[in-house]
Amino acid sequence: MKKNKLRNAAQVYLSIAPFVVILFVLATGRGSYYLPVWSMGFFLPIWIMNIILMIISAWFLGAYTIKNNDTEKKQLAFIACFLIAPFLFLSLVGGMGAPPESLKETLENVTRERIRYSFIITSGILMGIGLILLREKLRQTKGNFYAQLGYAAIVIALPVFIVVNSFWHTVSLSVTSDIFNSKAGSGSASFPEWFSFFRNQVWVLNVAEVCLTYLAIAAFASALKAAQLFHKTPSLIYSLISFLAIICILSYPSYASQTVYPDFPFIPLMIPAVPMLVIYYIGINLLRKAGEVDGK
Repeated sequence: MKKNKLRNAAQVYLSIAPFVVILFVLATGRGSYYLPVWSMGFFLPIWIMNIILMIISAWFLGAYTIKNNDTEKKQLAFIACFLIAPFLFLSLVGGMGAPPESLKETLENVTRERIRYSFIITSGILMGIGLILLREKLRQTKGNFYAQLGYAAIVIALPVFIVVNSFWHTVSLSVTSDIFNSKAGSGSASFPEWFSFFRNQVWVLNVAEVCLTYLAIAAFASALKAAQLFHKTPSLIYSLISFLAIICILSYPSYASQTVYPDFPFIPLMIPAVPMLVIYYIGINLLRKAGEVDGK
């Protein structure tokens, strides 16, 4: 009974932790954005403490089964950890999205931006590994068909994800900084035309990558239901969220000029942390399932 209460508390904390992080970032505003990660003073210890609490919560919820001899428990817990891990990295750095619009602002925050996109790329790779492992887990189940669809979507989306974020990490920061750093002090520096062209192409790739990721989420949610690892309700919720996200993203040109907030919900749904957040909750469900395999 005591262990069940502890696991319930762990699940509650894991469930609310991302929103606590988001609210904290919004509350502190962009002021903390301009501080180097290693000199954030009051803020960095809070991020680290949050990560420690998330790791402890994940352990008590179901990750502890990794040390058991039961293969079923170990596989579920191991896969779930890969799906949860990306948000541990993302919670360290707030202010996701594209680099600053002005060249001067970009050059003043190059180190911060490089660290941020390094975390994003690492998170995406961990997410991809987790979903690939999940596909292997579901290969011999009734959910194999949907798992194969999800696998196909993610193996296409993951390389594109890396390319897109490497563009922001390298081209937008390193190359731009090297070429235009000497002009930044004049106040007349601006992004060149070739950069604007490539940035537009990257946005097209970004749309394709995000839609494929949402498609993979819906496919894996259906696969988990078919394999009887998920009940109908969570599978339906994850699928609906994914398809609604795809519809909102693809229909963006039709409503962008007709609403008061033209970038909503397109921009939020395009942020890498959003599909990773959905996958994060799938990981929580799998951790819970891993801890319940032995009836605990």
